[in-house]
Amino acid sequence: MPEMTDVAWNLDDLFSGVDDPAIEQSLDDALDKAQNFAESYRGRIDSDDLTADTLLSAIRELEEISSMQAKVGCYAALVFSADMSKPEHGALMQHVQERSTEVALELLFFELELMSAKPEVIDALVKDESLTDYAHFIYAARLFRDYKLPEAEERILEEKANTGGRAFERLFEESVSDIEFAMTIDGEEQVLTEPEVLALLKEPDRDLRKAAAASLTDGLTRNGRLLTFIFNTLVYDKAVNDRLRGYESPEQARNLSNELDGETVETVISTCVEGYPLVAQYYRIKRDILGYDKLYHYDRYAPLFESKEECSYDQAREVVLESFGSFSDEIRDAANEFFEKNWIDASPRQGKRGGAFCMYVTPDLHPYILMSYLNRKDDITTLAHELGHGVHASLSRGQSLFNFSSALPVAELASTFGEMLVFENLVSKSDLDEKLALYAEKIEGVFATIFRQAAMYRFEQALHRNRREFGELTGDQIGELWQDNIQAMFGDSVELGEEHRNWWMYVNHFIGSPFYVYAYSFGELLVMALYSMYRREKAAFVPKYIELLKTGGSCSPAELLGKVGIDIRDPEFWQGGMEVVKGLVADFEELHRLWKAK
Repeated sequence: MPEMTDVAWNLDDLFSGVDDPAIEQSLDDALDKAQNFAESYRGRIDSDDLTADTLLSAIRELEEISSMQAKVGCYAALVFSADMSKPEHGALMQHVQERSTEVALELLFFELELMSAKPEVIDALVKDESLTDYAHFIYAARLFRDYKLPEAEERILEEKANTGGRAFERLFEESVSDIEFAMTIDGEEQVLTEPEVLALLKEPDRDLRKAAAASLTDGLTRNGRLLTFIFNTLVYDKAVNDRLRGYESPEQARNLSNELDGETVETVISTCVEGYPLVAQYYRIKRDILGYDKLYHYDRYAPLFESKEECSYDQAREVVLESFGSFSDEIRDAANEFFEKNWIDASPRQGKRGGAFCMYVTPDLHPYILMSYLNRKDDITTLAHELGHGVHASLSRGQSLFNFSSALPVAELASTFGEMLVFENLVSKSDLDEKLALYAEKIEGVFATIFRQAAMYRFEQALHRNRREFGELTGDQIGELWQDNIQAMFGDSVELGEEHRNWWMYVNHFIGSPFYVYAYSFGELLVMALYSMYRREKAAFVPKYIELLKTGGSCSPAELLGKVGIDIRDPEFWQGGMEVVKGLVADFEELHRLWKAK
């Protein structure tokens, strides 16, 4: 097994280093092309004389410029995420943002003119065969036509964002990354990163979990004043932007971006909230297995049985590839490329961004995965999740740039499906105790994705509503909103102690991607329903699924899922996904009965 320090990505396909002169050259070239683009097309898009040839030519040139920017922007984001402690990484990130803004200002007119063009002109042009592949891109851009400002005002907002919202997002990322979480483990004083201290919440030793929870709270609380100010600033910044643009609710911009109507989103979230009793049902069984009188926040992810067994990175690789291969050779081979070609950064280190992600670059390049692999069994699931994203990106590479990335609600499709494949593979090889533990881990993962994300969405709604109505909120006020909404998910089955009240402070989705979280609930319930379809149809389902992934972002979520007979506006479809979750809990209940009868 290689040392974890060796499991780092190779970014040479992008640039050779932060001082590579090709970075500046790419930025210069993108700006030159953007200026030429503006000279060529300004005033020609919002015109009754617009032709299909002109629009097609403009879109393809725009894709070329966007590809150049994506390559530089992704490189800067990747090196920054891998080690935020190096000043040169932050400096590159900021420099690229500033240079990218110059390009964005030159290109801004195109989006505005495309939105302003008469519907009858656009409808007629899209019928032209040459524009068929870009129909979705064109109509998706026009969804925002009622919420755009005049070009002069848009230019001001874009340029000021680098010293406003984007600057505060970076401040948040760097601040959380720099927090040191002190712990005494086996008599030794240690300083841990956020991913490392969160990992301890899954340790079998209850005292260690409790100490880790206290350390997490202490680290966040020491930085609470700054983090609370950042939250308030960005929530207010969004309120100002929403008011200027005329959005009717804090969620509306996200819904438009996701190509979903508010009613569909509310249907999904309501289905999740109505399923909260499943959470209490599960945790009462878990409490019985653990033999505790009461469960607290630091017990939520406690393993059912004490085990020192670790899972090496190589073992995880083998499990994931075997699981993916049981479904499709094409899926397995696409995943294997990430290992063979060093597209994964899995080494834990101080200064590394917490969490995990798969970053798409462009169709002619490959995606990259970041995570912190800690040799824990649940790291297999994280690896499978991110490789699912990676496979999705790889299979979408036949699309053009503007049709490459899926809308958020279906972006979690392949990642969550990959988790299910790994789960069923592991269960098939396990004894009763192992099955019980695997079901517990799976159910807790499903709960974290469906119910916790729905609860966090409700928290976000309350946060934005209260900030707009009452002004700047204190950390205690935000903590109360957090505690109330997350506690609702557990009912009386788990008590979230006072320590948990500040744990909203490290959730980066609230900062950089407001209302992003419901996409996880959407995606998980969707996959539950699709996996049920796979169990019924078996091999006949595989080509349908692969075709869904290859479609990328070339159509809306409703259109994409309509290809396999799914109506996302139908509450019964979502209830069908919830029935699969109920089945998992029922299976766990039966395993618990058999275990007690041993």
